[in-house]
Amino acid sequence: MYEGLYKKSGRKDERKMERILVIEDETDIQEVLKNYLQAEGYEVLLAGDGVEGIARFQREGADLVLLDVMLPKVDGFAVLELIRRESQVPVIMVTARDSVEDQLRGFRLLVDDYIPKPFDMPVLLCKIAAVLRRVGKQGKAEEQKLCYRELELDGAGHQVYLSGCELELTQKEYELLRVLLEQQGRVFTRQNLLDEVWGMDYFGDERIVDTHIKNLRKKLGNTYIQTVRGVGYRMEKERNAPWARHISW
Repeated sequence: MYEGLYKKSGRKDERKMERILVIEDETDIQEVLKNYLQAEGYEVLLAGDGVEGIARFQREGADLVLLDVMLPKVDGFAVLELIRRESQVPVIMVTARDSVEDQLRGFRLLVDDYIPKPFDMPVLLCKIAAVLRRVGKQGKAEEQKLCYRELELDGAGHQVYLSGCELELTQKEYELLRVLLEQQGRVFTRQNLLDEVWGMDYFGDERIVDTHIKNLRKKLGNTYIQTVRGVGYRMEKERNAPWARHISW
């Protein structure tokens, strides 16, 4: 089904070999994905059901997970929940479950992208590269400390403190907070934040931004992130202090 849709991009020697875990029960799709991903220079791990996928992830790790939803033993949504309990590794769902409800459920569980089957191999490869590139850029950008009122974001340790107490934030909550802190005073539309945090290749529901902002406010309190009615969100510039106090490591 997916043969003949792929042209090698020539990126094989441009980066380290990243490891991709494919959790997929259809062996023909497994083989197609394995062959094309290896041709692109990725290391590939395969798992045929949810239990095996979780075990391989915990045992061997991965830089990115390609995850089907309709899996034997444990379905993809449950696998995603288990992965998110211990890791913020990028996860792309590749599945025949293409309803809006299923896609929204995936994004609520913090999937990075959701691709319905049948898919075009070049598109999938571009999305994989975009997600890994975004993660890499964020890793470089976060080698700094940002302070704002009682908040302290430690980029090197990937930690956030409020009045000296560490907060437990998801990856997307952390990235949203970092973006707002770095550009205090700027009003971000939902689309701005989607582009900054989820990437310009994201095609899901904009309301996912509201969900993450709501969760952030529960952890930070309601005084940090302002709603600009009809426009979006901002973090007001800190008064009587240097704007966006950066401390480089």
